[in-house]
Amino acid sequence: MLRQASILLCSAVAALLAIGLTILASTSVWVHGIEEPYLFLRRQALMAAIGLVLAIVASRVSPEWLRKHSLWMLGGVCVLLALCFVPGIGVETLGSKRWVQFPLLPQFQPSEIAKLATILALASWFARWQTEVHSFWRGFVMPGILAGVPLMLIALETDVGTALTLAMVVAGLLFCMGTRLRYLVPTALLAITGAGYYIYHNEVRWSRVVAWLDLENPIYQADKGMQQWRSLLALGNGGPWGVGLGNGIEKFGTLTFAHIDFIFPVVGEELGLPATLGVVLCFVLIAVAGIGIAVQATHVFNRCLALGITCLIVVPSIQNIAVTTAVLPNDGLPLPFVSYGGTSLVFSLAAVGLLVGIHRRSQCAAPQEFPLSRKTRLAVRL
Repeated sequence: MLRQASILLCSAVAALLAIGLTILASTSVWVHGIEEPYLFLRRQALMAAIGLVLAIVASRVSPEWLRKHSLWMLGGVCVLLALCFVPGIGVETLGSKRWVQFPLLPQFQPSEIAKLATILALASWFARWQTEVHSFWRGFVMPGILAGVPLMLIALETDVGTALTLAMVVAGLLFCMGTRLRYLVPTALLAITGAGYYIYHNEVRWSRVVAWLDLENPIYQADKGMQQWRSLLALGNGGPWGVGLGNGIEKFGTLTFAHIDFIFPVVGEELGLPATLGVVLCFVLIAVAGIGIAVQATHVFNRCLALGITCLIVVPSIQNIAVTTAVLPNDGLPLPFVSYGGTSLVFSLAAVGLLVGIHRRSQCAAPQEFPLSRKTRLAVRL
């Protein structure tokens, strides 16, 4: 099955795109403040087309070129993240400074680019120092600095969900590449303690945790816990087979951000359990295909990059589905390939293109036979 990993990957992504555009056609009509009914659908379709073109380009990019320019990419992305705090360039939405706006360019979210650039930089570093991954300095401190700078900038934007996702991906990547547990475990415990302290002393985020712990409380159902409560109602209203495409009622305004963060409950309400399980299955197939591509990779850079990209896609999907089913507190992450969001969709598709390129190069690099193994050798008998 590993030989068909690219087919499996592309099929799962195509299915998620189809479901996302279908549900977006149903939900975008009811978004408040938008006069054109299918504006979000048209934008998402355009971003999907741009993402597919970028994926084709990414699949043909040389790994050596990526390795050579990975640190420059990371530096440029850190500059973009810093520009989120510059007045006139950074755009603040709902209390978070996650967006930048340049003249003649559409508004975009640098943190989505930063996730991919961070994985590229780590893959390049481990490929350069693969014999010293067990050391403290080159196997832990320097990779931690490379990932820590964009992580801190994303956290300062108050984009805690994205920062948490990137931190988990980086930790998993360091573990898989051979960083010693005696360095990783204390750091992880310290980071979890610091994050817990920050959340506890942040009124907005702690109120979300309190509401999540008591969603049946009518006070929380009308305030901080409303999204997750209405999400559960949408899934319950859909039942096993759904109420039919376009017939859902929670998208009419009671379930806010039904086209972005909470699109998964709309899938369950309108298309039922087969569709929600199908979405979960697609992400499982992406995980299986991505790990298969990483296993087949012939170079450390490709293996590390494939593993990181797979985690960048799968980890946010786990978080989003867990939030919309009230398993985790609300953190505001979109569902990859399904939720509305141009920056996320374009660079997620570009990441898939990189995976396909890695798999193609791994298939072409078949081991050569010994030169004389299949040659007939003749001798003259005297």
